[in-house]
Amino acid sequence: MPVSRQLLVALVVVLVAGLAATGYALYQEKKQPEGVEISVGKNGLSIKEK
Repeated sequence: MPVSRQLLVALVVVLVAGLAATGYALYQEKKQPEGVEISVGKNGLSIKEK
C-alpha cells in the first residue's frame, strides 16, 4: 500500500516540530538560574537550594 508524499511530508514536519519543542524546553530548563530561591508565602519564609 503506497503512502502518499503529502502524508510523509506531514509526518516529517510533525517530527521536526516535536524535536524543536523538546529542544526548546530543555534549553529553558537548563537556563534556569542556579543558587538559592527565597520566597515568602502563607506558610512563612521558604528557602530552597537549586
